[in-house]
Amino acid sequence: MKIIATVKNDFPTKFGLPRQGDAADFIKGEIVFEKPYRSPDFIRGLDGFSHIWVLWLFSDNPQSDAATVRPPLLGGNERKGVFATRSSFRPNGIGMTALKLEEIEHTADRGAVLKVSGCDMKSGTPVIDIKPYLPACDCIANATSGFTKPLSTANLTVKDPKKLLETLPKDKAQELVATLSQDPRPRYITDQNRVFGFRFFDREVTFTSDGETVQIISINKTK
Repeated sequence: MKIIATVKNDFPTKFGLPRQGDAADFIKGEIVFEKPYRSPDFIRGLDGFSHIWVLWLFSDNPQSDAATVRPPLLGGNERKGVFATRSSFRPNGIGMTALKLEEIEHTADRGAVLKVSGCDMKSGTPVIDIKPYLPACDCIANATSGFTKPLSTANLTVKDPKKLLETLPKDKAQELVATLSQDPRPRYITDQNRVFGFRFFDREVTFTSDGETVQIISINKTK
């Protein structure tokens, strides 16, 4: 398969990213096409769609032929068949996300750039295909959700006692708060004293959480 584009956003590493695209509507990003695919002919008609399917590669993970995996959403202690999960450890490391197509920007140096929101993939992720989202076909109202049904999206309170968020541009601060409120910690780690950290924008962010609130410890510029 050919790499047709690359994702660009404020998350250079996997940690910190929401686990599903529908919980990441606050994360803005770009899809920048590779040079052979920068002709506007490749996306002729795409501007009429509000959402797109993006097929991409789990570029940080080795391919795996293991039959079962431990989904983080189940605490990492219960095994399920790999094809019953969205685990990144699979025979072919292909991910798919429905993104909102906010805008198509036509540039002189990068061609047509897709401005999107809902990115649950890190910056630098290779894209292998893009397709329009068709509500009449892609939304199945009576679909069931298997063992994920009882699971809910976190919505933690973010505390910033040192007012560190004020050191960020306003839009970046809002994006970081939304990210932390989704509880980026692995589901199987409940140690309230453990300090977690991840890269965001041009900063290194550290925090702790008790499962109901997130407390920001530091936001430092990366070198």
